[in-house]
Amino acid sequence: MIHRYWLAQHGLAGTYIPMPVRPDDVGDLIRALPKLGMAGLNATVPHKHAALDAAEVVDHLAKRIGAANTLVVRDGQVHATNTDAEGFVENIRHAQPDTDFSRGPAVVLGAGGAARAVLVGLLDAGVPEIILTNRSHDRAETLATDLSDGRMKVAEWEMRHDVLADASLLVNTTSLGMTGHAPLDLDLDRLPTNALVNDIVYAPLETDLLAQARTRGNPVVDGLGMLLYQAVAGFEAWFGVRPQVSDELRQMVINDLEGS
Repeated sequence: MIHRYWLAQHGLAGTYIPMPVRPDDVGDLIRALPKLGMAGLNATVPHKHAALDAAEVVDHLAKRIGAANTLVVRDGQVHATNTDAEGFVENIRHAQPDTDFSRGPAVVLGAGGAARAVLVGLLDAGVPEIILTNRSHDRAETLATDLSDGRMKVAEWEMRHDVLADASLLVNTTSLGMTGHAPLDLDLDRLPTNALVNDIVYAPLETDLLAQARTRGNPVVDGLGMLLYQAVAGFEAWFGVRPQVSDELRQMVINDLEGS
């Protein structure tokens, strides 16, 4: 819906279609992209790692994140990048224009694939300190080691309430609180009321975390914008036009998610 909206808006002769692919066939599909005459594709879970491995050229960002969500055919070769970090940061910047990432520490919940992109985005945006906490402590430690940045610390999951005391930004990258998943158990009492709260989940659009934060006066940002803004860079790479995320597009996607 997002890319078709932009294609029509800019009068471009193209389309964007879903392509279900078996895991064992991902590499064959990607290597065939130049012969198929395609500008590129997006890879989503569970194919982001396979997409990274199959690409002929991998940029620094995709290497740091350890996954590729965007592939671009250029000069007969398949190039891999990852636009999730940019999508995360741009979502916050547009939703809360006064956000200063360098103002103070960020607390990030979760250590999965989405967390890697969020952490890279935060580091590149100039966050002075990141406290990472995850239900599996070892997984968080591994992620922090992989990114090997002195600004990152790992806290035990049991300490997730306490580490909020000095945070200027709180980001939930886990599936907790998502429709069909267990709720997120997090006490916000110690979180400063001027700290920004972002949940990358967009189903539901306003999670319990965002609702609680909004009630106590914290600025909040939902996760739908990350989906919208990560698409911008890919569209530009494929078609040479940088599209805009409009209110109309956002509402179209919300209506689709809500089934209206």
